[in-house]
Amino acid sequence: MARMGRQHVHDRLIDVRQQKTGAALSIPIHPELRAIIDSMPVDNLNFMMTATGKPFTANGFCHWFFDRCREAGLPAGLSAHGLRKAMCRRLAEACCSVPQIMAISGHQTLSEVQRYTRAAEQSRMARQAMEAITETQAYKPGDRFVEKEKNTK
Repeated sequence: MARMGRQHVHDRLIDVRQQKTGAALSIPIHPELRAIIDSMPVDNLNFMMTATGKPFTANGFCHWFFDRCREAGLPAGLSAHGLRKAMCRRLAEACCSVPQIMAISGHQTLSEVQRYTRAAEQSRMARQAMEAITETQAYKPGDRFVEKEKNTK
């Protein structure tokens, strides 16, 4: 993330290569991020620069992010890596499939995604699941819906 810049943006996508696995990803750019990118100066190769105008190193960005979290009074232990976990959780809460989450996060295995999405809001997802089954359930003779209809005659 610290090294991303306009050279990675193509056709409403940001093309990145994961540092750890080397996996190539093309991720759609959220409209709010698109507006931010469009408002940024075009003279820097990287989107994020240090206070001295130099590109961040990966380690330098992690330290900078940690310092900003502390200054904001956020709980201890937050890191830039937590942003990836938060995105996975948000995708899970939006009822995205595991393959969809993996396409954004670059995770290679189901177990990795499950570890990242455990924090997803269980009750919200349970309600969405019940709504989905309720909307698609076909009523058969003998169902309460049919019985209720008979009682109204």
